[in-house]
Amino acid sequence: MARDHRSAEELSIEELEALLARRKLAAREARLRRFQRSGRALPLAAAPATSAQTGGATAESDAADEATGALRRPEPKQGRTFLNRLLLVVEVGAVVGLVAVFLSGFSVLQHLNEEVTQSLASATAQPTPLITAVVLPSGHKPPTSPGGARPNDDEIPPNLRPLVQSLPIPEIPTPGPEHARTIFIPDLWSTPAPVVLGDGWEQLKKGVGQHVGTGNPGEPGNMVLSAHNDIFGELFRYLDRLEPGDEIIISTSSREYVYRVTGVRIVEPTEVSVMASTARSTVTLISCYPYLVDNQRIIVSGELSTNE
Repeated sequence: MARDHRSAEELSIEELEALLARRKLAAREARLRRFQRSGRALPLAAAPATSAQTGGATAESDAADEATGALRRPEPKQGRTFLNRLLLVVEVGAVVGLVAVFLSGFSVLQHLNEEVTQSLASATAQPTPLITAVVLPSGHKPPTSPGGARPNDDEIPPNLRPLVQSLPIPEIPTPGPEHARTIFIPDLWSTPAPVVLGDGWEQLKKGVGQHVGTGNPGEPGNMVLSAHNDIFGELFRYLDRLEPGDEIIISTSSREYVYRVTGVRIVEPTEVSVMASTARSTVTLISCYPYLVDNQRIIVSGELSTNE
């Protein structure tokens, strides 16, 4: 195209407008090339040939503006928006879960504290029973049975025999001044009987045996004493003659304590609950029953007399 050397005063308005449009388009194209060289825009397809008319130049200019703006402002991807919303839901759920766990833990802790407070405040709370026996002490075969008198392992439930056989032989502690030394039942005897620690076969040969770990005379707890009814002196042969109110006098090395009978009953050899500890000072006498049969137990219960 030949260069037009006419001055601006010599050009018509339409020619001036067309010239201005071409210059604007050239400036935009130069700017777009700079963007492409710097990596800020992608290459565009070749633009259609320019028109000499003002309307054509204006259309090309508008198209270039729209292309440049589209490259500068890419539309957000729909997949990324969905992922962001999903992550937001997960985060909210995690926060709600943590709050629920905290509230639940606080509620459990508060409930436990209330139970402990009620237990400590209870004036009638009973100590936890400590029962280490599977069957009641003093059990034996009667002296009239084949083989004579001997420990009766048949009383032990079959499913518990391996457990009993695996238990170590209990260690008998040295008696102290607080332990019982004698027992006297005025309605049955004329003289006191000795009391030894332990209620195994060997201990009951020597007298009345106190179950290790049970209460001592005059102290809170259940003092469990046992003896045989048809061997080794037949010390507890006539326990069934006792009645409520009868005296049981138990002495230590320093003083004696008077207990009074509160009840007499017959139980099975496995009724070890009669050996449970008590909050009061009580005594429990145990022996085989009936005489020369020995397949049950007679239990005599008593409480420390407050009038002595």
